[in-house]
Amino acid sequence: MGSHYSHLDLSERRLIEAGLVAGLSVAALASTLGRHRSTVYREIARHFYHTVERDRWGHGYRGYYCVAAHRAAGRRRHGCAKLARNPALLAHVLSKLRAGWSPEQIAGRLKVEPEAVGCVSHETIYRYVYSAEGRRDGLFALLAMVRHRRRRLRGRKPRQGAIPPERWIAARPANVADRSEFGHWECDLVLFARAFGKANVTSLQERQSRYLILQANEDRRAGPLAASLSALLTPLPAPARQTITFDRGTEFMGYRAVPADCYFCDPHSPWQKGGVENANGRVRRHLPLDSAPGDRSPGALSALCERLNATPRRCLNYRTP
Repeated sequence: MGSHYSHLDLSERRLIEAGLVAGLSVAALASTLGRHRSTVYREIARHFYHTVERDRWGHGYRGYYCVAAHRAAGRRRHGCAKLARNPALLAHVLSKLRAGWSPEQIAGRLKVEPEAVGCVSHETIYRYVYSAEGRRDGLFALLAMVRHRRRRLRGRKPRQGAIPPERWIAARPANVADRSEFGHWECDLVLFARAFGKANVTSLQERQSRYLILQANEDRRAGPLAASLSALLTPLPAPARQTITFDRGTEFMGYRAVPADCYFCDPHSPWQKGGVENANGRVRRHLPLDSAPGDRSPGALSALCERLNATPRRCLNYRTP
């Protein structure tokens, strides 16, 4: 037997049914399956049909049936799911998902709320979202990254670029990486469908506080974009705009006009500015590719920033930026 417990599967239940028909003992069945005999005893006791009914040929229905047992086991496991057993907790989780919260934010907030409806892990929420019930209700569409299945993120092979070495992320001050000081930003663009031309939204996120700023642009060339960034940052005091980290897109090649020290991620490594990449995923939920121009007006973007900045973050101990 293995050192880790696992549920009986359908193939094992088929062997149990065949063994019982052949008259094998429970101990022999357990030895064949590599299971403890108590496991086999419980399986048979739970799913054995004790009935006196017979079919039209006089054959009885009494016995163990592997397919029926497997279906009953699946229903029992689902019935033991935490969210299925706690309607109030489920309603709370669904309301927060619809409000734009992530499973981690929901789980973390429940730990610090004084009158919480209960506690639940983010993995339990994800399992429910991707369960048969969650798929039927389309709950995956409420997540920041809308995917029908969960998947791992994979990196890509880096390659050298034309940016001076003194602007590479390796040359960035060490205190930027540990987020111990305010005034270090990450920047990226949120793009839209070709029908809207070169319209885009600049997203700026401060690394320590995770405070987000959004600015609409009608051009994504390097010059106009640098001018837009300069207009955003110049009113800030110098300690509040020390560095900015970009990816290596050509739209950021006007960095010399930006009033801050600029650094660039390694080639094909946007994860090195993961904070703003994560923020872009949240922004995209409200500004899809086909967003109307009115959705990118200064008032609309200001309201969106206020909403996102009022959302609790796990990295801030579930406080808000």
